[in-house]
Amino acid sequence: MSVYLLEEMSTPALDALERARTVVLLTISPLETHGPHLPVGVDAFTARHFAQSLADRLVAARPGWSAVLAPTLYLGSFTFESVGTVSVRQRVVRDTLVDYGGGLARAGFRHIFIANGHAGPGHLAALEEAAALVSRRHGITMASFTGELAWEFMRGRYVAKIEASLGRTLTDEERGALAEDAHGGWWETSLMLLLRPDLVDDSYRTLPPARYSWLERVVPNYAVRNGGRGYVGHPALADPVFARATTEVLMAEAMAIVEGLLDGTRRASTHRSPFSKVPVFRTNFWPAAAGVAAGLGAVALGVGGWMMRRNRQVS
Repeated sequence: MSVYLLEEMSTPALDALERARTVVLLTISPLETHGPHLPVGVDAFTARHFAQSLADRLVAARPGWSAVLAPTLYLGSFTFESVGTVSVRQRVVRDTLVDYGGGLARAGFRHIFIANGHAGPGHLAALEEAAALVSRRHGITMASFTGELAWEFMRGRYVAKIEASLGRTLTDEERGALAEDAHGGWWETSLMLLLRPDLVDDSYRTLPPARYSWLERVVPNYAVRNGGRGYVGHPALADPVFARATTEVLMAEAMAIVEGLLDGTRRASTHRSPFSKVPVFRTNFWPAAAGVAAGLGAVALGVGGWMMRRNRQVS
């Protein structure tokens, strides 16, 4: 199998890869609080596992192809602000990936996919904007589709497939818990028990459910306000068997998208999260809004000044 680590390759070795049959995977996720029981690197661990699994499956499914894993970028926006969280500006996230993708595209690589484990709406929009910009500027395929997968997962669209993978039906309690799960809860705690059990504090077993309505989730930092401990969902239900079943479903969905993108039967633009369509989540919204506000203010001042001068002349 031809899976390489970008940072370990020499320039000649990298240049020897056949561009038309090489996929580059960019991993990006922030350091962020995930409750008292999980490390701040949960999203990065998740994204790296996603990238590695995708790379392994790709080269196994496509003999003669190569996959290159770039080092993880610990960057992200729209995070819960607490000790250990390192949040960067949304435009920094976008511009970093534009630069990374652009550099790879100028080197001749034609297939670039973004692996991400963070579901902050503005963060997802920034990744998708970056992918679209690089694709358009360089005539390649750069795609970020983990946002779509996360959205569909949280909406419960994969429940039947997860049950099939588990080999059993979810209980009513489990279905309710899955609908409430969002951050450091049932799924992420399960995944960390699968990937890095040594980093999961045993206190997860006794943590009470942290439930928030959709209205409450609109408030910034809602999971750490008013006594919140930085998680959303039911960590006490965590089970590595559940993590294995859900990741199997998510990887199958991801592979279907990637295969379609590589074969030209799918378009990256059809595999974005809904947040990219919401103006307030786009990277240019607030700068543009500030510009408009400043322009309107200048016009108002100008009109006010003109009226004052006119009134003085009349009097």
